[in-house]
Amino acid sequence: MEQDERAYIRLQRHLDSQAVGFPATRSGAEKRILKHIFSPHEAEIATCLTYKLEPLERVFERAGHLVESSEKLEELLDRIEKKGGIESKVKDGKKRYCNVPLIVGMFEFQLGRLTPEFLKDIDEYTSDRKFGIEFLSTKLPQMRTIPIEKSIQPQHNVSTFDEVAVLLQQAEAPYAIFECICRQKKALGGTPCRVTDRKETCFAVGSMAQAVLRSGIGREITLDESMSILEQNQKQGLVLQPSNTEKAEFICSCCGCCCGMLGMQKFLPKPLDFWASNFYAAVDADACNGCGTCEKRCQVGAASVPEQKKQSSIDLNRCIGCGVCIPTCPKKAIALHKKPIEVRPPQTKEDLYDIIMSHKKGRLGKLKVTGKLVIDAIRTGQTHLLK
Repeated sequence: MEQDERAYIRLQRHLDSQAVGFPATRSGAEKRILKHIFSPHEAEIATCLTYKLEPLERVFERAGHLVESSEKLEELLDRIEKKGGIESKVKDGKKRYCNVPLIVGMFEFQLGRLTPEFLKDIDEYTSDRKFGIEFLSTKLPQMRTIPIEKSIQPQHNVSTFDEVAVLLQQAEAPYAIFECICRQKKALGGTPCRVTDRKETCFAVGSMAQAVLRSGIGREITLDESMSILEQNQKQGLVLQPSNTEKAEFICSCCGCCCGMLGMQKFLPKPLDFWASNFYAAVDADACNGCGTCEKRCQVGAASVPEQKKQSSIDLNRCIGCGVCIPTCPKKAIALHKKPIEVRPPQTKEDLYDIIMSHKKGRLGKLKVTGKLVIDAIRTGQTHLLK
């Protein structure tokens, strides 16, 4: 085996050992994805990082045999980051570096670098059972769903981490807006979004915004501009999905026809078991006239109007509490309800990954997840999902 090939195998194994894994598959698509982002030398450098942010001198202790100086190492790390292979953040006045998962992480930073070959490899890899089980096996998901503003009422007593306007207002500058890579990916494949023709819909703030601006995949905007774009996103029925942290690093605005996360939701028999959301929708049967507006508006197939009932029905295994169906109901027959137990997200992404790492599942744990999916599919009468 050539030295270059071994570099990518070592990086794949290294990334698989981190908080969010990166398993090998029979197709080898994972190695082709790494080749798209890293040169062989860069792949060797990336194996000297971990999921934890570390200063340059700490990384140099492990990577010193691969570079002639810490200055050269810094140059290489910054080059890899610009291609989306790793992440950096200034913390306590010092720049620190870390590995990132494929999703959410490396993939999202490939905006402007998508090729037909890369997209084919991404589709092949993310549709592989090994990737799916690894992705679903984390203790906490990397993203969560929060309700749109017009679906919230005072009686909900919404916590600040579930209020999108507050998340933006309390975020650290800068603010950046960038294209939804899922929407771009679908458009390149010949299936444009059915919900919006707008491209710039996703936000990054603070250190994530700085990374977006350094890599050139987005542009800086003001808080007022952010709030204006956010309002348009909500009007068009996009689902708000920030990072699963109290202090948001990004806020994605997603549609069911393009978003990889919402797409995965449709292929799970009980997706709410793998989701983070504090709300769900409920229908007032006396007020509902079965017009079907909510069914058209719902991005995850949770709302439907059965032929025999002529009234809207909400599948609570699928409703993610986004509130998108609420403001457009002509009879005001749908309302959000807060779940009995509120789930508070970790404070920061570093805390999130520490929790995921401390509960990382081995082979037996992943077999249990697989078994749960099979049993859920049988119990819910959705055995077609097993295919």
